[in-house]
Amino acid sequence: MSNNLIARTGTANLYDNTIRNLQAQQTSLAQQQEHLSAGKRVLRPSDDPVAAAQAERARTRISRNETDLRALNAQKDSMALAESTLGNAMDAMQAFRELVVQAGNGTLSATDRNTIALQLQGLREQILSYANAKDANGIPLFQALGSASTPFTDALPPATFNPTFNGLPGQVASGTSSIAPVLDGDAAWMSVPTGNGVYAVTAAPDNAGTAQVTADQVTNPALAGDGHTYQIQFAVDVATGATTYDVIDQTPPPATPTSGLPTNQTYTSPTTISFAGRAIDITGAPANGDSFTVAPSTQTSVFQVLDDTIAAIRSGNPVTVSSGIAQGLSQIDFAMSRLSDARGLAGELLNRADRIQSDLDTRGTQLEAQRSSAEDLDMIKGISDFQNQNTSYQAALQSYAQVQKLSLLNYLG
Repeated sequence: MSNNLIARTGTANLYDNTIRNLQAQQTSLAQQQEHLSAGKRVLRPSDDPVAAAQAERARTRISRNETDLRALNAQKDSMALAESTLGNAMDAMQAFRELVVQAGNGTLSATDRNTIALQLQGLREQILSYANAKDANGIPLFQALGSASTPFTDALPPATFNPTFNGLPGQVASGTSSIAPVLDGDAAWMSVPTGNGVYAVTAAPDNAGTAQVTADQVTNPALAGDGHTYQIQFAVDVATGATTYDVIDQTPPPATPTSGLPTNQTYTSPTTISFAGRAIDITGAPANGDSFTVAPSTQTSVFQVLDDTIAAIRSGNPVTVSSGIAQGLSQIDFAMSRLSDARGLAGELLNRADRIQSDLDTRGTQLEAQRSSAEDLDMIKGISDFQNQNTSYQAALQSYAQVQKLSLLNYLG
C-alpha cells in the first residue's frame, strides 16, 4: 500500500511539472507568434529596454525629418511658382519692349501711338499682377521679409501711379534643411537703376528746343562716380544764332562754372559733351535757356519705367516721344536684368532644395535602418525560433499525455 502511495505521489509531482512546462512553452510560443506576426523583435519596453529606447529616439528623429521634408516640399512649390511667375513677367516685359520699338516708327501718327500705349498699359497691369502673385496658401511670392497681402499698390489719382512696396526689403535666409519660400520683391521690382547705372541725364521740363540725349557713357568710372550733380546749360545768341553751352557743378551750391568743366563751348548738332568721366551725346537744336541735369543714378521701379515710357509715347511731342523711347528701352533692359537676377536666385534656391532633399532622404534611410536594427525582427531567425519552440511545445504535449497514462495505471494498481 505504501509503495502505491509513493508511486502516486511521484506521478502527481511529475504531472504538475509537466503542466507548468506545458504552460510555459505555450506562453513562449504565443509570444513568438505575436512577434513574428508583427515583424518586431521589440513590441514593448519590457522586451528589451535599451533597444526600445533606441527605437523611440529613432522614431522621433524620423518624424522630425519627415516634417522637414514636408516643409521643404512646400517651400519648393512656392519657389517654383515664383520662378515661373518671373518667367511670365519677363515674357510680358519683352512684349512691352517690342511695342515700344514699334512706337518709335517715325511714320506712325499720334492716334497710332495712342493705340500702342493702350496695349502697353494692359501689359503694365499684367506685370503688376505678376508682382503681386501669391502661392497656394495666399502668401505673396515677393513679400521679402514681410509685407502686406498686396505688396505693390498703385497710388490713387492725381498722384503718380508708381506702386510702392508695402513691406520690409531683404531676402529671407535659407537654413540647413530649408530654403526661402519667397523672394525679395524690393530687389526684383523696385531697384532699377536710373540712367546708365552711374549717372542719369534728364531734360528740364520746360525745354523748348529739340535737343535730346541719344547716348551716355562712362569714360572714367572713378570720376563719373564722384556723386556730383551737374547741369548742362545752353545759350543761343539772338543776333548770330550761335549756340553755346556751359557745364555747371551744382554740388555744392552756388551753381557756378567750375575749373576744368566745359565753359562757353560752341554747340553743333550732333555733339559729345565730355566732362568728369562722362560722355553725353546730344542731337537737335536747343532753345535759349534749355538745360539737362546730370545726376548720380538712383533707384526706380519697374513700374515707373513702364509708366514713364507710356507717358512719353502718349505725349504727342516728337522730341519727348523720341527721347522717352530711347530712355525707356534702356531702362526696360535694366528692369529685365533685375527680374533675370531674381529668377536666377530662384533657380539657385531650387537647386539647393534638391540637394537638401537628397540629404534628408539619405538621413531618413539611415534613421529607419537604426530603428529597424533596434526593434525589427530578423524574419529568418524568427521563423526558425518559432519552429523550434513549436517542436518543444509538441514534445511537452506528448510528455503530458504520457503522464496522464501513467497516472491512470497507478490508480488502477
